[in-house]
Amino acid sequence: MAEKAKITVVGIGPGSLFDMTPRAREAIEHAEVVAGYTTYIRLIEPLLAGKEVIGTGMMQEIDRCRMAVEHAAAGKETVVVSSGDAGVYGMTGLVLELILQREKAERPIFGGTVAGVSAVNAAASVLGAPLMHDFAVISLSDLLTPWDLIKRRAEMAAAGDFVVALYNPKSKKRVHHIEEIREIMLKYRSPETPVGIVTAASRVEEHKVISTLADFTKEEINMFSLVIIGNSQTYVKEGWMLTPRGYGRKEAGL
Repeated sequence: MAEKAKITVVGIGPGSLFDMTPRAREAIEHAEVVAGYTTYIRLIEPLLAGKEVIGTGMMQEIDRCRMAVEHAAAGKETVVVSSGDAGVYGMTGLVLELILQREKAERPIFGGTVAGVSAVNAAASVLGAPLMHDFAVISLSDLLTPWDLIKRRAEMAAAGDFVVALYNPKSKKRVHHIEEIREIMLKYRSPETPVGIVTAASRVEEHKVISTLADFTKEEINMFSLVIIGNSQTYVKEGWMLTPRGYGRKEAGL
C-alpha cells in the first residue's frame, strides 16, 4: 500500500500572482499534483511546470476533488486550488467531506486550508472602504441553495442594515435574481444608497463602477463581478465608496 500523502486546499487570491500569499505559492510549488477549475489553473500556469494537473470545467467540482483525494491517498502530495479564499465558497468543505467519507485507513492526510485574499476583500480595496462596518456576504447562485432561502437571507441582511456583498450576482441564465434582490433592498434603503460593482478584481481586465441602489442593475454585471451594496451610512466622495466605522462618535473632527 502506498504511503499516505497530504492534500491541502489553497486559496490563490483574486487572480494576480502578486495577490497570492507566500504560503499559497509555497504549497503549490511543493505539490506533485494540482487540481482546480480550468480558469483558475490558467491563472497559476507559471507555477505548474513538471506537475500533474487535474483541470475540470464548471459543475465538475465533485469529480475534480474526488480525483485529487484519490491521488493523495495513493501517495502524491496534492493541492486543490480555489480562487479567492478556498474557505469562502471554495473547495475546502467539499474536499474535507470527501476525506471524511473514506475509511480512516484509506484517508490521505488533510493539510487544511491555506487562506487567500477573498474576492470580497479584493473588490472592497478597489472601491475604497465600503466594508468598514458589519457586512453580510451572500451568493446569488441557486444551484446549491434554494432561491427562497437566498431571498430570506437578503431580507434579513437588508433589515439589519448590513453592508451586503453579492457573490455570483448574475449569469447568462440567471438574469432576474439580482433584480429581486434590488427590490428587497429598496424596501429598507434609500434609492440613492451607493452600490459598487467590481469585475475581475486584481486581474488585467479589472473594472469598477459606483452606482446607486436605484440604478446599479443597469450596469454590466457578470459572474466575474462582485457587488457591494452600502448600508444607511455609506457614502461616495471623490470617486471612493466609504462606510464610516463610527469614529466620529468618539472623537471630534470626523
